[in-house]
Amino acid sequence: IAQGYAFQQDGAFFVKGSFDLPMPAGTFLLTITKGNEYIRQRERLVFRSGDHLARTYRLDRWVDMPERGWYSADDHIHLRRSPRENPLIMDWIAAEDVHVGVMLQMGDFWTTYFSQYAWGRAGRHGTGQYVLLSGQEEPRTGELGHTISFGAEQFVRYREDYYSYDKLFDRIHQLGGISGYAHQAMSFHGYRGMTLDVLAGKIDFLELAQFCVPEGPLAVEHYYRFLDLGYKVTALAGSDFPWCGLGRRPGEQQVGAQIGNARFYTYVGQPFSYDRWFSAVKAGHTFVSTGPVVELEVNGQKPGASVDVKPGTKLRISARAHGHASDVPLQRLQIIGHGKVLSEAQSGQPGQSTDRLSVDLELSAEHGSWIAARADAGVSQTCHTTPVYVTVNGDGFHNRANLTTQIDLSLRYLREIRALLDPATAPAAGAPGRGAPGPAAYSTSRAQLEQRLAEAERKLEALRAKR
Repeated sequence: IAQGYAFQQDGAFFVKGSFDLPMPAGTFLLTITKGNEYIRQRERLVFRSGDHLARTYRLDRWVDMPERGWYSADDHIHLRRSPRENPLIMDWIAAEDVHVGVMLQMGDFWTTYFSQYAWGRAGRHGTGQYVLLSGQEEPRTGELGHTISFGAEQFVRYREDYYSYDKLFDRIHQLGGISGYAHQAMSFHGYRGMTLDVLAGKIDFLELAQFCVPEGPLAVEHYYRFLDLGYKVTALAGSDFPWCGLGRRPGEQQVGAQIGNARFYTYVGQPFSYDRWFSAVKAGHTFVSTGPVVELEVNGQKPGASVDVKPGTKLRISARAHGHASDVPLQRLQIIGHGKVLSEAQSGQPGQSTDRLSVDLELSAEHGSWIAARADAGVSQTCHTTPVYVTVNGDGFHNRANLTTQIDLSLRYLREIRALLDPATAPAAGAPGRGAPGPAAYSTSRAQLEQRLAEAERKLEALRAKR
């Protein structure tokens, strides 16, 4: 064991500068990494009995995102934390080059896990450009999905009203925080709860990139649905450490759970501070990544911005993707509007490469749209921006072409929630395979959910007129 350092399940460990490691005779592959922005170093080492090998390695960047004003974060880390652990965890996230680590206290109906010692300013720990902060994955149910909140001054939990997600989100916002859904809203029926909460204006973000679900690491189905309906949703990402490693998809190398394997970048500019970072997250100046990086501007505005123009105004769209020929070999860069590819560059085309791709596009704005950029590199290496929201004379950015389809799909998900409220058919509390009573067990929640469902259905029907 490397002196003073603990191994992860896949044999990885983090170090500060140097280490000694007793080795048996044999041949070993040493791999040294520091997150996504540094070139990976590998060397095959042969040890004979009695050998002592000394090596010096230098990690070089292939891109410096802080120099460009962008700082990485992982919104989904589960580690129990007290002040004593802060320096150790800070070294850990710095070794992965994650500038902001959101440490989530996790809850369910019964209890909480991965406790955090404090909240708000008292729960933040930072030195220079690296910060730890407390957040919560709570509430989380199999019926309505798992949620994430962070930035609030307190931990919020309503055990006796557990399915009133909106009540918790309102309190988080009152306490200065933001809330969203985990796991791309794909697993644990998160698409149900998110449909209800997006339509009610309760949600700030969706965890868009993660390796937990088979559709990942980038699963855009529900993200595009809410955008097409005309709702702003910021794209964030997280590892869900200590779960969710690589190796579930064809061609992926088997790698254990790793902090920062899915991360998001926020444009902060200079200098970096937590307050500037959190304000930029709230503004939606983000993109998610599992390797490559991408920058997008629409009429000079970054992701998360709103651009209102007159009919016929020219939109100047610019996207740049950066990768590395061996570690993050770019394949394509796309500009996406209303879920369709508007323009694309590929690495084999003239003037493009596996290191850098660029697309410049000019469009005439006849109606509102959301415009994003996506880049793909090696196996499971991808990135995607939060959109720039374009409106024409303030008339919204919803997708008229598929509005009916998205409305009908959302109504179907609301009907799934309504089916959970029938005590005659809902599983009883404590039934085999159930972790908690379902929403039918709460008379107050049933009445509130029925009211919220009716309001959501009315909003969806009103949207039909916008075609």
